[in-house]
Amino acid sequence: MLRTAEITAELTGPFAGDNGHHLHWSSQLEFTVDCFVCGRTGRTQVFECGAERALCSGSRTGLQRHRTAGRIAAYDTTSGPGRLYLRALVDFWWAPFEDARNSRPAVAPTSHPWVRLHLRSYCPEAKEAATYSIQTNQGRPRELRCPHCDSGAATDAATPAIRLLN
Repeated sequence: MLRTAEITAELTGPFAGDNGHHLHWSSQLEFTVDCFVCGRTGRTQVFECGAERALCSGSRTGLQRHRTAGRIAAYDTTSGPGRLYLRALVDFWWAPFEDARNSRPAVAPTSHPWVRLHLRSYCPEAKEAATYSIQTNQGRPRELRCPHCDSGAATDAATPAIRLLN
């Protein structure tokens, strides 16, 4: 069965001007999905814009990292004065099964939805690129600081939202 999840996130901060770090969302995200291919619940799957399939982390025993039926169906970023917003639609195939290790039933979305979103920036002072990530299980508010000049690149005040659409 094809399922679609909507993932949204918002950051605030000084994104423009001479001290702005030109922060932008990366085209990759990680999302927990119960994977019927390896028969395990709560697997981290890596999704990349434009990729036809996702990459599942697999299980510690048996099937290791493997391709699975999943893709980013839509990826929209919006920026405005002091605001950077992301909305992604993630399609993934789901089928009922019992976890191969602990016999728990699979659910869609997984019983503990989690997402990690990636960002990139450019430090005008150091003339170097930097990467950041935010995820649902981090404490908030959280300031993303440039690793080169230690200035604030953005504030992560709200947990990314995950909503199953169908």
